[in-house]
Amino acid sequence: MDESAAHTTRHRPGKRMFDLAVALPCLLVAAPVILAAMLVVRATSPGPAIFAQPRVGRDERPFVCYKLRTMHESTPDLPTHEAPAAAITPVGSFLRRTKIDELPQLWNVVTGQMSIVGPRPCLPGQRELIEHRRRLGVFALRPGITGLAQVHGIDMSDPKRCAETDAEYMGAISIAEDLRLVVRTFV
Repeated sequence: MDESAAHTTRHRPGKRMFDLAVALPCLLVAAPVILAAMLVVRATSPGPAIFAQPRVGRDERPFVCYKLRTMHESTPDLPTHEAPAAAITPVGSFLRRTKIDELPQLWNVVTGQMSIVGPRPCLPGQRELIEHRRRLGVFALRPGITGLAQVHGIDMSDPKRCAETDAEYMGAISIAEDLRLVVRTFV
């Protein structure tokens, strides 16, 4: 086991407790916001309000990631950075800008499929990113709602850099680091 994998394993119980301590109260507080946003999404464009999409999770196990739908229902299953701007609904643009579209992922955290902080979950078809993450051992982590790459403005359009930044987080994982990244996400 390499040093960062051992570091990650050591912090798993505390990280899970942190995730639940943050996600459960946030989900309770966010529930009315999620419900209101769902109603607005349904009222302004046809299709479901919640978007459920297969993603690659810890140990490369697939899971269903939940978000508020921000694109037209007919949009192909593409990574966000590859989706055409015209695919985003007017309400979806607001939901993305405010990050409200990510709130349903708190349920993924509660169920243990995701973490508050970690590498963003990728689509099964993002082969290059998956290969880089596999090589660097990043799949030892649960994917996160936010992470070091997002705070640094690195998205999945640069798979190698994204995976390297995810691996950098893996080597520095701690509750203090997670708190710092959560604060930086909102600031």
